[in-house]
Amino acid sequence: MAKVCWPYFDPEYENLSIRIHPPRVSVDNTSCRDCTLIKVDSKNKPGILLEVVQILSDLDLIITKAYISSDGGWFMDVFHVTDQQGNKITDGKTIDYIEKALGPKGHITDGVKSWPGKRVGVHSVGDHTAIELIGRDRPGLLSEISAVLANLNLNVAAAEVWTHNKRIACVLYVKDENTSRAVDDPMRLSTMEEQLKNILRGCDDDEKVARTSFSMGFTHMDRRLHQMLFADRDYESSGVAIEADYPPSFKPNITVEHCEEKGYSVVTVRCKDRSKLLFDIVCTLTDMQYVVFHASISSEGPYALQEYYIRHMDGCTLDTEGEKERVIKCLEAAIRRRVSEGLSLELCAKDRVGLLSEVTRILRENGLSVTRAGVSTNGERAMNVFYVRDASGNPVDMKTIETVRKEIGHRMMLNVKKVPPGCAKEPEASGWAKTSFFFGSLFERFLA
Repeated sequence: MAKVCWPYFDPEYENLSIRIHPPRVSVDNTSCRDCTLIKVDSKNKPGILLEVVQILSDLDLIITKAYISSDGGWFMDVFHVTDQQGNKITDGKTIDYIEKALGPKGHITDGVKSWPGKRVGVHSVGDHTAIELIGRDRPGLLSEISAVLANLNLNVAAAEVWTHNKRIACVLYVKDENTSRAVDDPMRLSTMEEQLKNILRGCDDDEKVARTSFSMGFTHMDRRLHQMLFADRDYESSGVAIEADYPPSFKPNITVEHCEEKGYSVVTVRCKDRSKLLFDIVCTLTDMQYVVFHASISSEGPYALQEYYIRHMDGCTLDTEGEKERVIKCLEAAIRRRVSEGLSLELCAKDRVGLLSEVTRILRENGLSVTRAGVSTNGERAMNVFYVRDASGNPVDMKTIETVRKEIGHRMMLNVKKVPPGCAKEPEASGWAKTSFFFGSLFERFLA
Protein backbone atom coordinates (compact mmCIF):
# COMPACT_ATOMS: atom_id res chain seq x y z
CA MET A 1 0.00 0.00 0.00
CA ALA A 2 1.40 3.36 -0.98
CA LYS A 3 2.28 5.68 1.83
CA VAL A 4 0.10 8.77 1.93
CA CYS A 5 1.88 12.03 2.80
CA TRP A 6 -0.08 14.99 4.07
CA PRO A 7 1.26 18.54 3.93
CA TYR A 8 2.37 19.93 7.28
CA PHE A 9 -0.02 22.46 8.82
CA ASP A 10 1.25 24.77 11.52
CA PRO A 11 -1.54 25.18 14.14
CA GLU A 12 -0.16 28.61 14.97
CA TYR A 13 -0.72 29.86 11.41
CA GLU A 14 -4.21 31.14 12.13
CA ASN A 15 -2.82 33.31 14.95
CA LEU A 16 0.05 34.64 12.84
CA SER A 17 -1.74 37.80 11.73
CA ILE A 18 -2.71 38.63 15.32
CA ARG A 19 0.88 38.13 16.49
CA ILE A 20 2.25 40.30 13.68
CA HIS A 21 -0.47 42.95 14.11
CA PRO A 22 -1.67 42.72 17.73
CA PRO A 23 -4.75 44.72 18.82
CA ARG A 24 -4.10 48.35 19.68
CA VAL A 25 -6.13 49.89 22.49
CA SER A 26 -6.11 53.57 23.36
CA VAL A 27 -7.83 55.22 26.34
CA ASP A 28 -7.88 58.93 25.47
CA ASN A 29 -8.89 61.58 28.01
CA THR A 30 -7.58 64.60 26.09
CA SER A 31 -9.41 64.67 22.74
CA CYS A 32 -12.90 65.20 24.15
CA ARG A 33 -13.92 67.68 26.84
CA ASP A 34 -16.67 65.69 28.53
CA CYS A 35 -15.98 61.99 27.88
CA THR A 36 -13.25 59.38 27.47
CA LEU A 37 -12.49 57.95 24.03
CA ILE A 38 -11.70 54.24 23.86
CA LYS A 39 -10.24 53.23 20.51
CA VAL A 40 -9.79 49.60 19.47
CA ASP A 41 -7.92 48.55 16.31
CA SER A 42 -7.65 44.82 15.75
CA LYS A 43 -7.74 42.03 13.23
CA ASN A 44 -11.39 41.26 12.59
CA LYS A 45 -12.90 38.01 13.87
CA PRO A 46 -16.46 36.71 14.42
CA GLY A 47 -18.07 38.09 17.57
CA ILE A 48 -15.35 40.63 18.34
CA LEU A 49 -17.79 43.55 18.56
CA LEU A 50 -19.88 41.76 21.17
CA GLU A 51 -16.75 40.92 23.17
CA VAL A 52 -15.68 44.57 23.29
CA VAL A 53 -19.15 45.91 24.14
CA GLN A 54 -19.56 43.22 26.82
CA ILE A 55 -16.37 44.28 28.59
CA LEU A 56 -17.34 47.95 28.56
CA SER A 57 -20.86 47.15 29.77
CA ASP A 58 -19.61 44.97 32.63
CA LEU A 59 -17.66 47.99 33.87
CA ASP A 60 -20.94 49.93 33.95
CA LEU A 61 -19.60 52.49 31.49
CA ILE A 62 -22.14 54.69 29.73
CA ILE A 63 -21.56 54.65 25.94
CA THR A 64 -22.80 57.99 24.64
CA LYS A 65 -21.45 57.63 21.09
CA ALA A 66 -19.72 54.93 19.07
CA TYR A 67 -18.42 54.51 15.55
CA ILE A 68 -17.88 50.92 14.43
CA SER A 69 -16.27 49.61 11.25
CA SER A 70 -15.29 46.02 10.50
CA ASP A 71 -15.60 45.81 6.73
CA GLY A 72 -12.68 43.85 5.36
CA GLY A 73 -10.11 42.18 7.56
CA TRP A 74 -9.76 44.89 10.20
CA PHE A 75 -11.88 45.98 13.14
CA MET A 76 -11.81 49.69 14.10
CA ASP A 77 -14.04 51.11 16.84
CA VAL A 78 -14.25 54.37 18.76
CA PHE A 79 -16.39 54.55 21.91
CA HIS A 80 -17.26 57.76 23.77
CA VAL A 81 -17.80 56.68 27.39
CA THR A 82 -18.39 58.10 30.86
CA ASP A 83 -18.97 56.58 34.26
CA GLN A 84 -22.44 56.35 35.83
CA GLN A 85 -22.12 59.96 37.08
CA GLY A 86 -21.27 61.30 33.62
CA ASN A 87 -17.57 61.83 34.35
CA LYS A 88 -14.49 60.79 32.39
CA ILE A 89 -12.77 57.50 33.21
CA THR A 90 -9.75 58.58 35.23
CA ASP A 91 -9.34 55.68 37.65
CA GLY A 92 -6.00 54.02 36.92
CA LYS A 93 -7.22 50.50 37.71
CA THR A 94 -10.17 50.83 35.36
CA ILE A 95 -7.98 52.11 32.53
CA ASP A 96 -5.45 49.34 33.15
CA TYR A 97 -8.23 46.76 33.08
CA ILE A 98 -9.60 48.07 29.76
CA GLU A 99 -6.16 48.01 28.15
CA LYS A 100 -5.45 44.46 29.35
CA ALA A 101 -8.89 43.05 28.54
CA LEU A 102 -9.00 44.52 25.02
CA GLY A 103 -5.27 44.42 24.36
CA PRO A 104 -2.86 42.06 22.59
CA LYS A 105 -3.72 38.94 24.61
CA GLY A 106 -7.36 39.34 23.68
CA HIS A 107 -8.68 37.90 26.92
CA ILE A 108 -9.00 38.80 30.58
CA THR A 109 -5.93 37.76 32.53
CA ASP A 110 -6.07 35.94 35.85
CA GLY A 111 -5.01 39.05 37.71
CA VAL A 112 -7.86 41.02 36.20
CA LYS A 113 -10.42 38.30 36.94
CA SER A 114 -9.89 38.56 40.65
CA TRP A 115 -10.06 42.34 40.76
CA PRO A 116 -12.43 43.02 43.68
CA GLY A 117 -15.41 45.33 43.44
CA LYS A 118 -16.04 44.88 39.72
CA ARG A 119 -18.67 42.81 37.97
CA VAL A 120 -16.18 40.93 35.86
CA GLY A 121 -14.48 37.60 36.24
CA VAL A 122 -15.08 33.89 36.09
CA HIS A 123 -16.59 31.66 38.76
CA SER A 124 -14.82 28.56 39.94
CA VAL A 125 -16.66 25.66 38.33
CA GLY A 126 -15.80 23.43 41.27
CA ASP A 127 -17.44 25.67 43.85
CA HIS A 128 -20.85 26.32 42.31
CA THR A 129 -23.55 24.55 40.35
CA ALA A 130 -25.28 26.81 37.84
CA ILE A 131 -28.99 26.21 37.27
CA GLU A 132 -30.97 27.55 34.31
CA LEU A 133 -34.74 27.83 34.54
CA ILE A 134 -37.26 29.08 32.04
CA GLY A 135 -41.03 28.89 32.17
CA ARG A 136 -44.32 30.72 32.47
CA ASP A 137 -44.18 33.55 35.01
CA ARG A 138 -46.71 34.03 37.80
CA PRO A 139 -46.80 35.93 41.11
CA GLY A 140 -44.76 34.19 43.81
CA LEU A 141 -42.86 31.90 41.42
CA LEU A 142 -39.41 33.11 42.55
CA SER A 143 -40.46 32.47 46.16
CA GLU A 144 -41.41 28.88 45.30
CA ILE A 145 -38.14 28.28 43.44
CA SER A 146 -36.00 29.60 46.30
CA ALA A 147 -38.02 27.57 48.83
CA VAL A 148 -37.20 24.34 46.93
CA LEU A 149 -33.50 25.19 46.99
CA ALA A 150 -33.59 26.07 50.69
CA ASN A 151 -35.32 22.78 51.53
CA LEU A 152 -32.53 20.94 49.71
CA ASN A 153 -29.94 22.80 51.87
CA LEU A 154 -28.59 24.76 48.93
CA ASN A 155 -27.39 28.31 49.31
CA VAL A 156 -27.98 30.73 46.41
CA ALA A 157 -24.67 32.52 46.00
CA ALA A 158 -25.70 34.53 42.92
CA ALA A 159 -28.65 34.78 40.59
CA GLU A 160 -30.15 36.81 37.76
CA VAL A 161 -33.89 36.76 37.12
CA TRP A 162 -35.59 38.37 34.11
CA THR A 163 -39.27 38.41 33.22
CA HIS A 164 -40.75 39.43 29.90
CA ASN A 165 -44.05 38.86 28.16
CA LYS A 166 -45.27 36.57 30.97
CA ARG A 167 -42.16 34.39 30.75
CA ILE A 168 -39.39 34.04 33.34
CA ALA A 169 -35.72 33.13 32.84
CA CYS A 170 -33.28 32.54 35.70
CA VAL A 171 -29.63 31.66 36.08
CA LEU A 172 -28.76 30.71 39.66
CA TYR A 173 -25.43 29.72 41.22
CA VAL A 174 -25.87 27.40 44.21
CA LYS A 175 -23.60 25.45 46.51
CA ASP A 176 -24.10 22.80 49.14
CA GLU A 177 -24.55 24.16 52.67
CA ASN A 178 -22.38 21.49 54.27
CA THR A 179 -19.47 21.35 51.82
CA SER A 180 -19.64 24.89 50.36
CA ARG A 181 -19.02 23.21 47.04
CA ALA A 182 -20.96 22.34 43.91
CA VAL A 183 -23.50 19.53 44.03
CA ASP A 184 -21.98 16.45 42.39
CA ASP A 185 -24.40 13.72 43.51
CA PRO A 186 -26.45 12.64 40.41
CA MET A 187 -29.40 11.55 42.56
CA ARG A 188 -29.51 14.89 44.33
CA LEU A 189 -29.28 16.78 41.06
CA SER A 190 -32.10 14.66 39.64
CA THR A 191 -34.29 15.36 42.67
CA MET A 192 -33.60 19.07 42.43
CA GLU A 193 -34.39 19.15 38.71
CA GLU A 194 -37.67 17.27 39.13
CA GLN A 195 -38.86 19.51 41.96
CA LEU A 196 -37.98 22.66 40.03
CA LYS A 197 -39.75 21.36 36.92
CA ASN A 198 -42.88 20.71 38.96
CA ILE A 199 -42.78 24.26 40.31
CA LEU A 200 -42.34 25.74 36.83
CA ARG A 201 -45.06 23.62 35.28
CA GLY A 202 -47.63 24.66 37.85
CA CYS A 203 -50.95 23.29 36.68
CA ASP A 204 -49.73 22.62 33.15
CA ASP A 205 -48.54 19.29 31.85
CA ASP A 206 -46.98 20.62 28.66
CA GLU A 207 -43.22 19.93 28.74
CA LYS A 208 -42.63 23.11 26.73
CA VAL A 209 -43.99 25.22 29.56
CA ALA A 210 -40.89 24.70 31.71
CA ARG A 211 -37.24 23.71 31.25
CA THR A 212 -34.33 23.29 33.63
CA SER A 213 -30.65 22.62 33.04
CA PHE A 214 -27.58 22.17 35.21
CA SER A 215 -24.76 23.88 33.47
CA MET A 216 -21.04 24.36 33.10
CA GLY A 217 -19.31 26.57 30.54
CA PHE A 218 -18.36 30.15 29.72
CA THR A 219 -21.18 32.25 28.32
CA HIS A 220 -21.87 35.70 29.69
CA MET A 221 -24.84 35.55 32.08
CA ASP A 222 -26.77 38.42 30.47
CA ARG A 223 -26.20 36.95 27.04
CA ARG A 224 -27.41 33.58 28.27
CA LEU A 225 -30.64 35.11 29.59
CA HIS A 226 -31.20 36.73 26.19
CA GLN A 227 -30.56 33.38 24.49
CA MET A 228 -32.96 31.54 26.78
CA LEU A 229 -35.82 33.98 26.25
CA PHE A 230 -35.10 34.20 22.52
CA ALA A 231 -35.21 30.39 22.24
CA ASP A 232 -38.44 30.49 24.25
CA ARG A 233 -39.81 32.88 21.58
CA ASP A 234 -40.80 35.52 24.10
CA TYR A 235 -40.84 38.02 21.24
CA GLU A 236 -44.03 36.44 19.90
CA SER A 237 -47.26 37.87 21.27
CA SER A 238 -50.44 39.61 20.27
CA GLY A 239 -48.79 42.89 21.30
CA VAL A 240 -51.59 43.92 23.66
CA ALA A 241 -49.99 42.58 26.84
CA ILE A 242 -46.62 44.07 26.01
CA GLU A 243 -47.93 47.54 25.23
CA ALA A 244 -49.81 47.60 28.52
CA ASP A 245 -46.64 46.83 30.46
CA TYR A 246 -44.51 49.69 29.13
CA PRO A 247 -44.98 53.44 28.89
CA PRO A 248 -45.57 54.88 25.39
CA SER A 249 -42.37 56.92 25.70
CA PHE A 250 -40.34 53.72 25.82
CA LYS A 251 -41.83 52.04 22.75
CA PRO A 252 -38.85 51.36 20.44
CA ASN A 253 -39.04 52.57 16.85
CA ILE A 254 -37.15 50.03 14.73
CA THR A 255 -36.88 49.99 10.94
CA VAL A 256 -35.05 47.72 8.48
CA GLU A 257 -34.13 49.08 5.05
CA HIS A 258 -31.92 47.95 2.19
CA CYS A 259 -28.75 49.80 1.18
CA GLU A 260 -28.35 48.81 -2.47
CA GLU A 261 -25.13 50.78 -3.00
CA LYS A 262 -23.13 48.74 -0.47
CA GLY A 263 -25.25 45.60 -0.24
CA TYR A 264 -26.21 45.94 3.42
CA SER A 265 -29.42 45.84 5.38
CA VAL A 266 -29.68 48.93 7.57
CA VAL A 267 -31.28 48.48 10.99
CA THR A 268 -32.21 51.75 12.71
CA VAL A 269 -33.22 51.80 16.38
CA ARG A 270 -34.74 54.87 18.03
CA CYS A 271 -35.75 54.47 21.67
CA LYS A 272 -35.27 55.81 25.16
CA ASP A 273 -31.63 55.51 26.14
CA ARG A 274 -30.63 53.29 29.03
CA SER A 275 -27.75 51.35 30.51
CA LYS A 276 -26.50 48.40 28.41
CA LEU A 277 -28.75 49.17 25.46
CA LEU A 278 -25.87 48.71 23.00
CA PHE A 279 -24.95 45.34 24.54
CA ASP A 280 -28.53 44.04 24.32
CA ILE A 281 -28.88 44.96 20.65
CA VAL A 282 -25.45 43.69 19.54
CA CYS A 283 -25.95 40.51 21.56
CA THR A 284 -29.28 39.82 19.84
CA LEU A 285 -27.99 40.51 16.32
CA THR A 286 -24.98 38.25 16.98
CA ASP A 287 -27.08 35.37 18.29
CA MET A 288 -29.44 35.73 15.32
CA GLN A 289 -26.37 35.09 13.11
CA TYR A 290 -26.06 38.62 11.75
CA VAL A 291 -22.72 40.39 11.28
CA VAL A 292 -22.39 44.12 12.01
CA PHE A 293 -20.08 45.69 9.42
CA HIS A 294 -20.63 49.33 10.33
CA ALA A 295 -22.55 51.09 13.06
CA SER A 296 -23.16 54.56 14.42
CA ILE A 297 -24.39 55.07 17.98
CA SER A 298 -25.46 58.38 19.52
CA SER A 299 -27.48 59.68 22.45
CA GLU A 300 -29.29 63.00 22.54
CA GLY A 301 -30.84 63.75 25.89
CA PRO A 302 -32.88 60.80 27.07
CA TYR A 303 -33.08 59.15 23.65
CA ALA A 304 -30.72 56.94 21.65
CA LEU A 305 -30.27 56.59 17.89
CA GLN A 306 -28.43 53.47 16.71
CA GLU A 307 -27.80 52.49 13.10
CA TYR A 308 -26.38 49.12 12.06
CA TYR A 309 -25.24 47.97 8.62
CA ILE A 310 -25.60 44.20 8.68
CA ARG A 311 -25.66 41.01 6.65
CA HIS A 312 -26.41 37.45 7.60
CA MET A 313 -23.39 35.23 8.21
CA ASP A 314 -23.94 33.66 4.78
CA GLY A 315 -23.54 37.11 3.20
CA CYS A 316 -27.23 37.66 2.44
CA THR A 317 -29.22 40.75 3.32
CA LEU A 318 -32.73 40.80 4.77
CA ASP A 319 -34.77 40.62 1.58
CA THR A 320 -38.16 39.36 2.72
CA GLU A 321 -40.73 41.13 4.84
CA GLY A 322 -40.85 38.09 7.13
CA GLU A 323 -37.12 38.37 7.91
CA LYS A 324 -37.39 42.09 8.59
CA GLU A 325 -40.41 41.65 10.86
CA ARG A 326 -38.64 38.93 12.86
CA VAL A 327 -35.55 41.11 13.43
CA ILE A 328 -37.75 44.02 14.54
CA LYS A 329 -39.69 41.84 17.01
CA CYS A 330 -36.54 40.25 18.44
CA LEU A 331 -34.83 43.61 18.94
CA GLU A 332 -37.93 45.05 20.61
CA ALA A 333 -37.95 42.11 23.02
CA ALA A 334 -34.22 42.46 23.74
CA ILE A 335 -34.65 46.16 24.54
CA ARG A 336 -37.61 45.56 26.84
CA ARG A 337 -36.32 42.60 28.84
CA ARG A 338 -34.30 44.85 31.15
CA VAL A 339 -36.91 47.55 31.54
CA SER A 340 -38.33 47.86 35.06
CA GLU A 341 -40.89 50.16 36.64
CA GLY A 342 -42.29 50.53 40.11
CA LEU A 343 -39.92 50.16 43.05
CA SER A 344 -36.52 48.62 43.61
CA LEU A 345 -35.78 47.04 46.97
CA GLU A 346 -32.08 46.79 47.82
CA LEU A 347 -31.43 44.40 50.67
CA CYS A 348 -28.17 43.72 52.50
CA ALA A 349 -27.88 40.96 55.10
CA LYS A 350 -25.61 38.24 56.41
CA ASP A 351 -25.60 35.39 53.92
CA ARG A 352 -27.25 32.11 54.92
CA VAL A 353 -29.23 29.25 53.45
CA GLY A 354 -32.87 30.24 53.08
CA LEU A 355 -32.31 34.01 53.00
CA LEU A 356 -33.64 34.37 49.46
CA SER A 357 -36.58 32.10 50.28
CA GLU A 358 -37.48 34.14 53.35
CA VAL A 359 -37.35 37.51 51.60
CA THR A 360 -39.28 36.41 48.50
CA ARG A 361 -41.91 34.77 50.74
CA ILE A 362 -42.43 38.09 52.54
CA LEU A 363 -42.78 39.89 49.20
CA ARG A 364 -45.27 37.31 47.95
CA GLU A 365 -47.38 37.38 51.11
CA ASN A 366 -47.64 41.16 50.82
CA GLY A 367 -48.93 41.01 47.25
CA LEU A 368 -45.71 42.07 45.50
CA SER A 369 -44.54 40.51 42.25
CA VAL A 370 -40.82 40.41 41.32
CA THR A 371 -40.23 41.51 37.72
CA ARG A 372 -36.42 41.38 37.82
CA ALA A 373 -33.86 40.45 40.45
CA GLY A 374 -30.16 40.22 41.10
CA VAL A 375 -28.54 38.25 43.92
CA SER A 376 -24.86 38.27 44.84
CA THR A 377 -22.63 37.44 47.78
CA ASN A 378 -19.33 38.88 48.88
CA GLY A 379 -17.84 36.88 51.72
CA GLU A 380 -20.52 36.65 54.41
CA ARG A 381 -22.55 39.52 52.98
CA ALA A 382 -25.52 38.99 50.66
CA MET A 383 -26.77 41.75 48.37
CA ASN A 384 -30.23 41.23 46.87
CA VAL A 385 -31.98 43.71 44.58
CA PHE A 386 -35.62 43.18 43.58
CA TYR A 387 -37.71 45.19 41.14
CA VAL A 388 -41.27 44.77 42.38
CA ARG A 389 -44.78 45.64 41.24
CA ASP A 390 -48.17 45.11 42.76
CA ALA A 391 -49.33 41.63 41.75
CA SER A 392 -52.78 42.99 40.86
CA GLY A 393 -51.32 45.65 38.54
CA ASN A 394 -51.90 48.62 40.80
CA PRO A 395 -49.17 51.05 41.96
CA VAL A 396 -47.25 49.75 44.96
CA ASP A 397 -48.68 51.16 48.20
CA MET A 398 -45.98 52.55 50.47
CA LYS A 399 -47.88 51.10 53.43
CA THR A 400 -47.12 47.69 51.95
CA ILE A 401 -43.44 48.57 51.79
CA GLU A 402 -43.47 49.60 55.45
CA THR A 403 -45.07 46.27 56.33
CA VAL A 404 -42.33 44.48 54.38
CA ARG A 405 -39.69 46.51 56.20
CA LYS A 406 -41.13 45.54 59.59
CA GLU A 407 -41.34 41.86 58.70
CA ILE A 408 -37.78 41.81 57.45
CA GLY A 409 -36.69 43.20 60.82
CA HIS A 410 -33.42 44.69 61.99
CA ARG A 411 -31.27 41.80 60.78
CA MET A 412 -31.41 43.13 57.23
CA MET A 413 -30.84 46.57 55.71
CA LEU A 414 -33.51 47.59 53.20
CA ASN A 415 -33.28 50.53 50.82
CA VAL A 416 -36.32 51.46 48.72
CA LYS A 417 -36.04 53.43 45.48
CA LYS A 418 -38.63 54.51 42.94
CA VAL A 419 -37.69 53.34 39.46
CA PRO A 420 -38.21 55.92 36.68
CA PRO A 421 -40.13 54.70 33.61
CA GLY A 422 -37.90 52.74 31.25
CA CYS A 423 -35.10 52.34 33.78
CA ALA A 424 -32.74 49.42 33.28
CA LYS A 425 -30.22 49.95 36.03
CA GLU A 426 -28.47 46.68 36.78
CA PRO A 427 -29.87 44.86 39.80
CA GLU A 428 -26.86 42.72 40.63
CA ALA A 429 -24.44 43.92 43.29
CA SER A 430 -20.78 44.45 42.54
CA GLY A 431 -18.11 41.85 43.08
CA TRP A 432 -19.80 38.94 41.28
CA ALA A 433 -18.86 37.56 37.93
CA LYS A 434 -20.94 37.97 34.79
CA THR A 435 -20.22 34.50 33.43
CA SER A 436 -22.47 31.47 33.07
CA PHE A 437 -21.55 27.78 32.76
CA PHE A 438 -23.17 25.08 30.63
CA PHE A 439 -23.54 21.29 30.81
CA GLY A 440 -25.08 18.98 28.24
CA SER A 441 -26.71 19.78 24.95
CA LEU A 442 -29.30 22.33 26.12
CA PHE A 443 -27.16 25.22 24.86
CA GLU A 444 -27.03 23.73 21.36
CA ARG A 445 -30.79 23.09 21.41
CA PHE A 446 -31.45 26.73 22.35
CA LEU A 447 -29.34 28.02 19.46
CA ALA A 448 -30.71 25.50 16.94
